[in-house]
Amino acid sequence: MRPGATDVRTIEELEKTFRGSEELARRLARVIHERFNQARKVLGLDSIKIMNFCGTHEWTIVHFGLRSLMPKGLELVAGPGCPVCVTPSKYIEDAIRLSLDGIRVYTYGDTYKLRTINEVRGVTSLEEAKAMGGDVKLVLNILEAIKDSRNNGKEAVFLGIGFETAAPAYAQAVLSGKMPDNLKLLSLAKLTPPAMFYAMDILREKPPEPPVMGVIAPGHVSTITGAKAWEPVAENYSVPVVVSGFEPLDVLLSIAEILRQIISREAKVKIEYTRAVTWSGDLKAQAMIHKVFETVDDAWRGIGFFPLSGLRLRDSFARMDAFKQFGIKEIRPEEWRKDTPPGCRCAEVTLGKAKPTDCPMFLKKCTPEKPYGPCMVSLEGTCAVWARFGGGGVADEIARELGL
Repeated sequence: MRPGATDVRTIEELEKTFRGSEELARRLARVIHERFNQARKVLGLDSIKIMNFCGTHEWTIVHFGLRSLMPKGLELVAGPGCPVCVTPSKYIEDAIRLSLDGIRVYTYGDTYKLRTINEVRGVTSLEEAKAMGGDVKLVLNILEAIKDSRNNGKEAVFLGIGFETAAPAYAQAVLSGKMPDNLKLLSLAKLTPPAMFYAMDILREKPPEPPVMGVIAPGHVSTITGAKAWEPVAENYSVPVVVSGFEPLDVLLSIAEILRQIISREAKVKIEYTRAVTWSGDLKAQAMIHKVFETVDDAWRGIGFFPLSGLRLRDSFARMDAFKQFGIKEIRPEEWRKDTPPGCRCAEVTLGKAKPTDCPMFLKKCTPEKPYGPCMVSLEGTCAVWARFGGGGVADEIARELGL
């Protein structure tokens, strides 16, 4: 899900809707302030941290200036909600090598500028590889790659990056029989619940920082997994989890619900995004994913290995598997090294341990036009969101009117 593509509305429509809902926004802001003061007393804490796990939620929070509506001490932090940001450098290096060897590499636009740690024949991105004569082609989805590879007949590989929302399309392409023999899938898709568990553990090990006491769960991922995927988070960490929509009022309602649960000493999974999410999710999509992919321990860039967090093609689909057909080696846990550039704090930003502005590279050596770290490359990366949309928002006007 790309920022700004919330449901089917344009950014302009969202802004118009939010401006037209100022009274409701004011009421929600007051409720959040009142509930925060009560929740703080219940917990015996001066500060409360709520984490969102979707790049589009972070876009909404930043673009609409929702942090300006929050009471002092209520911190909204971003989690690992960007699949491009956590794609290991090693696999992009493999893709660069393939492209320079004349094998066509199909990739999304945000992956195109993703820089690697190690040079491959003097090249550190697929963009540079294309400039050096590598065969790289930008596509919007796997169907475009299927059509193009069928027409040209060249050996090709599609970089299958994404979370649970992308996996059904990859599974459908494999099961449909439409994948031409010359096209292989490099499955780099990842599962979000393991990342949520890891981030919660990391943040709770960092005193004297306030612990995460509530989670805004990813709405679009949940359309596939169902809200049930987050029940272990609520149970294991005793925190409220709210599956939220992506409009500003959705996020404010979700924050208010998290605070309500804290006051009531509850730790349940609630669905705010009822117009798209159910408890069980898309069972057909889940079945397709299970049929095509097996779950493996996987590397997340800059962070490490998460158990059972990656999707790889099953052996029955080996002829379509770029790992097997092109001899691409999996990263082994004992061989993994931190793969972010020197000085880059993307890993900490991804885990909610640091803000983009804490990084010395932010908007200096690292900009949207010339990204240095992976969090600045994708439109779903927290650093890219802050760089493009930070510094204000529609909610600032409401905050000023409320005296906040």
